Amino acid sequence: MKPCISQASCMPAPFWEDVEGFVAGGISAIEVWLTKLENELQKTSPRDLKARLADRGVTLAAASYQGGLLLSQGEARKAHFDHFKRRLDLCSQFDIRTLLVVADFSHSVTPTDLERAVVSLRQAAQWADAFGVQLALEFRGSDAFCSNLETALLLIEHCGEKNVGVNLDIFHYYKGPSKLEDLARLTRERLAFVQLCDVAGVPRELMSDTDRILPGEGDFHLEPIVRRLREIGYDGWVSLEVMNPIFWQSKPNQVAELGSAALKRVLETR
Repeated sequence: MKPCISQASCMPAPFWEDVEGFVAGGISAIEVWLTKLENELQKTSPRDLKARLADRGVTLAAASYQGGLLLSQGEARKAHFDHFKRRLDLCSQFDIRTLLVVADFSHSVTPTDLERAVVSLRQAAQWADAFGVQLALEFRGSDAFCSNLETALLLIEHCGEKNVGVNLDIFHYYKGPSKLEDLARLTRERLAFVQLCDVAGVPRELMSDTDRILPGEGDFHLEPIVRRLREIGYDGWVSLEVMNPIFWQSKPNQVAELGSAALKRVLETR
């Protein structure tokens, strides 16, 4: 498994400050926060930015994230898909091979909603394939539907496209109704990306993204999950994602140094 770090872990910092800080802190693979990249490109040409990234040996492992695709209708759907296509082009330009997609099930769901979501996910996957990008579908633990690993995998199976897998965000795995046995359904082919963090001393019902801390320093039992990833032969990216305002007060190189050590400890646990 290959460690990387999400730019969401240093949300206030601009794109290039993240890059320089992460490299200085020992992590050269980055999960891009797309808004940061888009803002950087307002002042730097794609060609120049790609050259600067190459000079520093940086790999853009994945991009976060795209919403609004599965349930939107009419003009809203057209706007979301137009935005999605521009971001696919951006991923293609920067050789970003994985784009995270949020399931968008924040309300109660009807059978029609479910059918629409499967069709939309299939169409999104077909567009992504044309750009050489795989989609990583993220379930959200607090949503009314697609709040767990099992349901996300079912949506992916019904979608039927080979370039769609699940984004296993450990925060949402623990916050929602996912169960350890759900991991038995996970295969290497259907796992597109992994995000690691931890939470300490907060009931699951009250956990929020701002409670995320370094993996291995909280209450999550990460060993069985890492063991399952090894069992299925997962050799892809594992991203540190700690959207905690306390970390946001630190410099990117400090977050990277601490995060690199935490990822190493967790991923090397047997």
